[in-house]
Amino acid sequence: MNRTPRSTGSGEPERKVGLARALSKLGYCSRRAAEVLIRQGRVQLNGASPRNPEAPVRLGRDRIEVDGDTVEGSEKAYWMLNKPRGLVTTADDEHDRETVYARLPAGLPWMGPVGRLDRASEGLLLFTNDSEWAARVTAPASHLDKTYHVQVAAVGGEALAERLAYGVPAGQELLRAKRARPLRSGNKNSWIEIVLDEGKNRHIRRMLEACGVRILRLVRIAIGPLQLGSLPKGSARKLTAAEKSALDRALRER
Repeated sequence: MNRTPRSTGSGEPERKVGLARALSKLGYCSRRAAEVLIRQGRVQLNGASPRNPEAPVRLGRDRIEVDGDTVEGSEKAYWMLNKPRGLVTTADDEHDRETVYARLPAGLPWMGPVGRLDRASEGLLLFTNDSEWAARVTAPASHLDKTYHVQVAAVGGEALAERLAYGVPAGQELLRAKRARPLRSGNKNSWIEIVLDEGKNRHIRRMLEACGVRILRLVRIAIGPLQLGSLPKGSARKLTAAEKSALDRALRER
């Protein structure tokens, strides 16, 4: 059977995605919210009302409406947030906890988080409605450095940093930092800078837990060349053109 995608007439293969994903890619809402709208019959595809969130859509060709209003593609948006501790990185939380979306300005197109920070973590979190760009930033193959400053309930940061860079057995995995170095130390705790170029689940927390070290604070301060800088905690802003270009350049180099 011939499975070659049909041409659009311009030499490019016809591109199809599921209806829920199409609404997300167009910047209308999250995929989860789109699934709810579709099952409620509020979404029309070329005049019909499919109840299947995976109904195929030809992006750029098919007409999508929600409650009778046509959904147009939003301008690509790239934002950063200095996430405070206590917020969950999701659009809708089943336990009704405050989410990171509470700290984004009103009136923006819908944007998804680029990767995650767990509820207890702080710092740099990216948002965009450019799903392909987000996938490149978070892809394991990109090996884009993520830099964290971590306060731990231990002193003697040099030995701990060396251990993290060497590798720590954690269950069935060997977890390691690309780089680690002590920043400053007090009588009872210290700060360590940890750089990762892979994004395993709870990577830093599991590494330090395996070392028997308790984390007091975990703050992401950079993604590739993009620095959190002086952005106040809980505040968000649009990436500058230079910042976006620098991230794109880092992705190409990787």
